[in-house]
Amino acid sequence: MAASSKGPAVVVEAGGYEVRVSNPDRVYFPVLGLTKLDLVHYYLAVGDGIVRALRERPCMLHRFPAGLAGEKVHQKRVPHGAPPWLETVRVSFPRYKRHADELCVTKTADVLWAVQMSTVEFHPWNSRRADTEKPDEWRIDLDPMPDCPFDRVRRVAAVAHEVLDELGITGYPKTSGGRGLHVYVRIAPRWGFTDVRRAALAFAREVERRAPDDVTTTWWRRDRDPAALFVDYNQNARDHTIASAYSVRGVPEATVSAPVDWAEIPDLDPRDFTVRTVPERFATRGDLHADIDDTAFSLDTLLEWAERDGLDVPEA
Repeated sequence: MAASSKGPAVVVEAGGYEVRVSNPDRVYFPVLGLTKLDLVHYYLAVGDGIVRALRERPCMLHRFPAGLAGEKVHQKRVPHGAPPWLETVRVSFPRYKRHADELCVTKTADVLWAVQMSTVEFHPWNSRRADTEKPDEWRIDLDPMPDCPFDRVRRVAAVAHEVLDELGITGYPKTSGGRGLHVYVRIAPRWGFTDVRRAALAFAREVERRAPDDVTTTWWRRDRDPAALFVDYNQNARDHTIASAYSVRGVPEATVSAPVDWAEIPDLDPRDFTVRTVPERFATRGDLHADIDDTAFSLDTLLEWAERDGLDVPEA
């Protein structure tokens, strides 16, 4: 189905700010018939949650100017002409001797502005603008290989939860919006990206040690068992981003990367979390990551494990 752009622009209010939404009837998800305005209403419904997930982080935008039927655009830089109330954060890319002023979300209107600019997915850094070189979020990515069944993902999630509990660390799980699961941990912003990756690798190796028939930490994709689950520690590398909590995914089913609690995971079907179902869940249960910022944990023990095992991470 071709994207439709019929219908006059509408103005949406969020927190005292007005966002003009042009082409509100443009179809973004042809299979479901979901429009740009449907996407705006979704992000309004989960506004507190998505803002918490993105707050003050450099954020890459995955845009679909013509809907899913058209080209996907990965955009780092906020374009000229953005409203004066929109905030940005400057990040540098030394390898290319460049920098970018990326979106820095502080309120729901910022998210709606991005949707007006045809954004479907939000991919934030794991650091914040106070010091973009010191992550405050450790990301555990349970990434199934092509032949990995979701039962295996569930089993590995239980092992990851066990290791976190033994470390005295609280992890906040969410669906990836695809076939995997993510677990986020707030950490004190004391370490650079390399140390966070080393700690993440040490954790992944411990999960692999406890579940060797299910897990791989093999670096090269071609060398991994296609039925295994890869604990992807590299998602903690500088400028590597994954979809935030409450981000819609650019897939025909309009799935959402949705916060869940640990007790749900044994019976979880990630396909149940979509643009159509998550708003009611959010209204009923609230944000399951609401207290994620309350405690920042230490990586000291994991870095001791990395040192003990002589672990180094490949260049990102």
